[in-house]
Amino acid sequence: MSTSDIGLIGLAVMGENLALNFESKGFTVSVYNRRDGQESVVDRFMRGRGKGKHFVAAHSVQELVASLKRPRKVMLMIRAGQPVDEVIRELLPHLEPDDIIIDGGNSDFRDTERRVKEVEEKGLLFVGAGISGGETGALTGPSIMPGGSKKAWRLVKGFLQSIAARLDGGMPCCQWIGPGGAGHYVKMVHNGIEYGDMQLIAECYHILKEGGGFDNGRIADIFETWNQGELNSYLLGITAEICRKKDEGGAYLLDMIRDVAGQKGTGKLAVFSALEEGDPLTLITEAVYARFLSSVPEEREKAAEYYASAFSDSYRERSGLTEWLGDALYASRLVSYAQGFSLLRRVSAHYGWDLDFGLLAKVWRKGCIIRSAFLKQITRAYGVAPGLENLLFDDFFRQRLTEALPAWRRVVAGCLSSGLPVPCLASALTYFDGLRTSPSAANLIQAQRDYFGAHTYERTDAPRGQFFHTDWHGAGSAVSGTYNA
Repeated sequence: MSTSDIGLIGLAVMGENLALNFESKGFTVSVYNRRDGQESVVDRFMRGRGKGKHFVAAHSVQELVASLKRPRKVMLMIRAGQPVDEVIRELLPHLEPDDIIIDGGNSDFRDTERRVKEVEEKGLLFVGAGISGGETGALTGPSIMPGGSKKAWRLVKGFLQSIAARLDGGMPCCQWIGPGGAGHYVKMVHNGIEYGDMQLIAECYHILKEGGGFDNGRIADIFETWNQGELNSYLLGITAEICRKKDEGGAYLLDMIRDVAGQKGTGKLAVFSALEEGDPLTLITEAVYARFLSSVPEEREKAAEYYASAFSDSYRERSGLTEWLGDALYASRLVSYAQGFSLLRRVSAHYGWDLDFGLLAKVWRKGCIIRSAFLKQITRAYGVAPGLENLLFDDFFRQRLTEALPAWRRVVAGCLSSGLPVPCLASALTYFDGLRTSPSAANLIQAQRDYFGAHTYERTDAPRGQFFHTDWHGAGSAVSGTYNA
């Protein structure tokens, strides 16, 4: 007899905690794990955290499917890429029309677009659900971004919204994002913004420690103070805790951690997509590059020997530093979100997803890693102007950015003159200055392109879309066609 409400494949950290979350909301969950070792992961789970609860152990895909009520709902919490395709191929012979496969991993949105079509051709439904919140969020309430087969939403809505975080008014932080790969794309941009936020906070930490001479305890105090105001965010809160933590010997644990940052690839995917779409995702790109640079410690150590520390005493006069830095962090974070939403806006138009940007900001306000007070203002901004081209054009953010600008410039200039690396703080400011610069120097670049490659140019005294070519060096000829390079 089929007894389970939902099946879950993959009992790693996220999968196990999501299974427990589903069960705690009154659902019976069938669990299966691929490629068990000598000891079955499923059996170990049933003896451990799943003991005495409403779980059904399955030791094969066929067994899992047979245990599920119709229409069957199978959630995959496995590594993105080929493993997802392999499991789908295993599942398809055992499923029936209107059964639903939910991919809750960090899949490339292009894979999700393909899988939606392939699965729908078999008469089934496919949902690509981005899930954010880490280990704790998965257990207690993550932010969930589902997209894919629209028909599936009414069938999985109750399940997914029941386990999601909720806003104070009760709205679940799980709403339908859009067709195809929209859910996974939005999660990818979320992760890109997460990369930016983490790097910005790390740069502030480095400025306070190396430039201001503060110890970790004092830095924790500063972050905690910031976290009580407009800079409030999950990441800032946990950073204060990290800075304060000491090891068994009484030393600050953070000082013992090697300065090599890893990554799983979603930040890179966001950068690749921005390049394909021609969108200037500069801050998030610098955050990804900063992690790359951290991953070559031997080269950095050699460079440190060749080029002695250039840190000056610019910030040893601490008066005003924390206030300046707080403003710089706010302004830079705003740029990070503005760039992320700019990319979402461009891709939504490209794929016809019709994304609701205010709703996305709401979905991110609880449960996810980038949850912050900041997102409430973003929701308001898109509520006032749904067609807003850039968050920097919103009246509230424009005024706040204008107020923060002098301190932001002071911090970035001080760091550059002192030899303190601030790739994201500086990139944010450069993006802002580039955005507000009109006319720019791009006219020279276009003239250069026309000079060496006859790529043509537009003139300021002619309508947009009308192109010209000049025989700059007297050896050219008339142009009948062109290409971009």
